[in-house]
Amino acid sequence: MTKNLDQYFIHTYNRSVVFEKGEDVYLYDNKGKKYLDMGAGIAVSALGYSNEEFKQGIKEQIDKLIHISNLYYTKPILSAAEYLAKASGMDRVFFTNSGTEAIEGALKLARKYAYLKDNSSKGEIIAMEHSFHGRSMGALSVTGTKHYREAFEPLIGGVSFAKYNDLESVEKLITKDTCAIILETVQGEGGIYPASEEFIKGIRKLCDENDIAMILDEIQCGMGRTGTMFAYEHYGILPDIITSAKALGNGVPVGAFAAVEKFAKTMCPGDHGTTYGGNPLAAAAVCKVFEIYKKEGILDHVREMSSYFFEKLKTLLEKYPSVVKEVRGKGLLLGLEVSCPNGEIVQKAMEKGLVLLTAGSNVVRMAPPLVIKKEHLDECCHILDEILSEMS
Repeated sequence: MTKNLDQYFIHTYNRSVVFEKGEDVYLYDNKGKKYLDMGAGIAVSALGYSNEEFKQGIKEQIDKLIHISNLYYTKPILSAAEYLAKASGMDRVFFTNSGTEAIEGALKLARKYAYLKDNSSKGEIIAMEHSFHGRSMGALSVTGTKHYREAFEPLIGGVSFAKYNDLESVEKLITKDTCAIILETVQGEGGIYPASEEFIKGIRKLCDENDIAMILDEIQCGMGRTGTMFAYEHYGILPDIITSAKALGNGVPVGAFAAVEKFAKTMCPGDHGTTYGGNPLAAAAVCKVFEIYKKEGILDHVREMSSYFFEKLKTLLEKYPSVVKEVRGKGLLLGLEVSCPNGEIVQKAMEKGLVLLTAGSNVVRMAPPLVIKKEHLDECCHILDEILSEMS
């Protein structure tokens, strides 16, 4: 292995550790050091690293068929589509390779619906400040953090940004050309902010009144992370279009956008496509994830662990008020707002064998595997206690 690890990479990440294997909820680097993983590959590895049923399902599919184009059906994609549609309350599904591709498809679907109603529509989209939806050009266009966008402009037009959890700011932006309102049900990169009930129900009402698409980005907060299969279930509403990825494949690259029939039926052959999306290997992974969630009671487990973890983190808030300003989030997507640079805490944690994530510049994000147990959460809080004690 080259001594200069970045030698052959375009420098878009600041990386320092070479991970070699994973077991349960732990990672091991190439020197044998053990790390408790509280990031799960950014909310991806929901089942951890040792689920034998999942691994065996992937191996069996590899022996049958890895890829065939979307010109044909396969058994895994038929089952995966049914699982996702029934779990989400949507009617139809399109599988992609990633979350950002799912966002692209969702935006196209909303614009196609508006175009069929009125081909002079400008297809305007309302997104949220401090949101994050991906780094391709369409997804970047609706990402509400300026420094992500400015070097790549001009992006797609007709996008305006409202304040998250401020319904009045959304209402002011609606015009006759608005085709969609897009938001994360729980903002991730923006600081781990769940939508308020008033806000999300108000957006549902605005979309109904104006016949526009309500798009919920559930790429990070969906697939059980908040204790329900999708985070919008907490609010008793149903969006028109959703996006999913990350835990959907438990590490196998797969995403999806799904929609209710009213919007889904606007797409026709030639409107959208993908070479790899929903191929047999990816679809087999999706099927196994849904099967294991049900068999192992993952949603009940998340609710139990999240309540325990939240209380443990609150003790750190009470103990170190000069450093920890707030604990917030939903389920096992939690954040500590801190008064110091969050990167400093993440670095100290790595040195002590704990993998954490950041969100913005002042939030330490935790999105562990959903199979995590109380003893692991205790271990995480013990290490955080050591770090905060040193810093306070």
